[in-house]
Amino acid sequence: MTEYWQPGTTIEWVYEGSGRHADKPNVRPMTVVRDDADGLVAWLAPGTPLLKPVLADGRETREAGPVAMFTEERVLKLDVWRGTGILKASPVGKPWSVWYFWDADGTFSGWYVNLEREHVRDLAARRTSTVDHVLDLWINPDRSIEWKDEDELEGAVTAGRHTPAEAEQIVADAWAAIRDVDAWVAPFSEDWQAWVAPASWRVPVAPTTHQPVLIAEELHS
Repeated sequence: MTEYWQPGTTIEWVYEGSGRHADKPNVRPMTVVRDDADGLVAWLAPGTPLLKPVLADGRETREAGPVAMFTEERVLKLDVWRGTGILKASPVGKPWSVWYFWDADGTFSGWYVNLEREHVRDLAARRTSTVDHVLDLWINPDRSIEWKDEDELEGAVTAGRHTPAEAEQIVADAWAAIRDVDAWVAPFSEDWQAWVAPASWRVPVAPTTHQPVLIAEELHS
């Protein structure tokens, strides 16, 4: 019998590191909104403490450029989510998750399709794990589609993070996601745009599965 997490359960949504960065995951504590045979929906609240890989000097990894971001040394940094909050849906059997974004005034701004490996969950550890596939899609409220980070996928191939065949499959997965958008199937059709987090939900505590490294900018702050 398949088990699911109850709404309100705190879990870790983990993007595993790969290659030379296998020990540098992105760990985001989130709260379960719904979990069933169709997939997992979870909430990343504003102000949530999280662990993320950054460059050794503290800069964001993508600041190194589309190739070096995959080859430069990384450290783990304890940070907080400074956005307005993201609702993430991970449909069963799909190599992507769908993220819902809102502006500061609460206006829905669009859907973000994050290409990634199908999730593997650890019920006992309250963890769902995946691997980011670099390429992304942005879906505007009028359902027009924008491709994102194509240069970074090319950089990932150059850096050896992905093989050319893997990159081709990731692009094929993006087209499959676009077909889901065109057909307007779940989770797009589920109208999560109007969802609001319950006022009783507390911001999760910082993850403890990995230890962050104190970087230079923090030593002098």
